[in-house]
Amino acid sequence: MQHFEFQYPYAFVLLLLIICIYKCPLSIQKIIFPHTTLFTQKAQWFHKEKLLYSIILTLLVTALASPISYDAKSAQQRKGRDLVFALDTSGSMDESGYSKENPKESKFSILQKLIKSFVTKRFDDNVGVVVFGSYAFGSVPITYDMNALKYLLDYLEVGMAGTSTAIGDGISRSLELLQKSYAKNKVIILITDGYQNSGITPIKDAVAQAKRGNVKIYTIGLGSEQDYDKKLLKRIASDTGGVTFNAQNAEALKNVYEELNSLEPSAIRSQHYLNKHMLFSYPLATAILLLLYLLAKRRV
Repeated sequence: MQHFEFQYPYAFVLLLLIICIYKCPLSIQKIIFPHTTLFTQKAQWFHKEKLLYSIILTLLVTALASPISYDAKSAQQRKGRDLVFALDTSGSMDESGYSKENPKESKFSILQKLIKSFVTKRFDDNVGVVVFGSYAFGSVPITYDMNALKYLLDYLEVGMAGTSTAIGDGISRSLELLQKSYAKNKVIILITDGYQNSGITPIKDAVAQAKRGNVKIYTIGLGSEQDYDKKLLKRIASDTGGVTFNAQNAEALKNVYEELNSLEPSAIRSQHYLNKHMLFSYPLATAILLLLYLLAKRRV
């Protein structure tokens, strides 16, 4: 359903200036609409001129109030969570053979595509992305704009955070993204195909911090159970109330995402919009055209 509202409705207080157009001295009008000395005065045009000034001012104030349209069930009724993907971008993620259908495609490329498909179905969530290798950093801040998220995912690549595996740092950076979250339900989805062999944050400390913040961590190990630290991922998930998954191949990873899609939703902060369109340019352009018409009329 299409919705419409003003982001800054208090701007309409400025419409009180219309009273001044009709009541205040001409000198005040010159302050509001400068260069009136360039105009010729015609009595028969005077009241119509005031009306046009009023319309122009109304349009300018409307533009200032920032009208928007958006698609959403209701900005006040959205359900979901703040969710962060912690993605392993170590050198091993560039290996191929993970998919039977596309054997030459790398694990990370397949992961990117499946995440895009996953977030497309998460209409009510805010999603962010952290990448980790030898170190970790937030690559996509938590956002409700899934189109922007999918666009930014294309710029992630293997090795951008180094070639090692710093799982503790990945969890720690993910928690930093969630610090300002107002969501009741906070989730980290940690995806890796290796063992902790780098980083400055002990995994034990990162997990303890997640528990204090009521952040649930789901862990996904890519490849065979010998390729990654199965016991570690299981402990991270169980200690935070999450679940661990094994995705031996691309088809199994797709099934994991389908299971994750069944996560129970919870209320999050309001005033989030889907497919938001800014409309201020329409009243602004109309005001400019009317002002140009007025100037041209007065010069005749």
